[in-house]
Amino acid sequence: QVQLVESGGGLVQAGGALRLSCAASGRTFSSYAMGWFRQAPGKEREFVAAIRWSGGSTYHADSVKGRFTISRDNAKNTVYLQMNSLNPEDTAVYYCAAREGTIVAGTSRYDYWGQGTQVTVSS
Repeated sequence: QVQLVESGGGLVQAGGALRLSCAASGRTFSSYAMGWFRQAPGKEREFVAAIRWSGGSTYHADSVKGRFTISRDNAKNTVYLQMNSLNPEDTAVYYCAAREGTIVAGTSRYDYWGQGTQVTVSS
């Protein structure tokens, strides 16, 4: 099965940047889409960005467009989320997810999930 491991979270000042990584293993992923989601305390998990393994097509939520960028390194089976201009509202646990098929934004449409990595942005 597919295993996903996130890393790169931490504490950062407002206006700072972090890059999250999601290492995937267990299968080949040419037909997969990868997504980043986040969940803040008291809120539902929300879609952040997604990318296709094949071709690299991307989609970013409006809330992060222009600040966050999803990318992937197929040779490393790794997906990244570059987060710039962070603000306290970005504080959340960030999760990597995978599904076979096209890019979708719905949490329930993803089959595999990592354990999450905490991102905390101070004022």
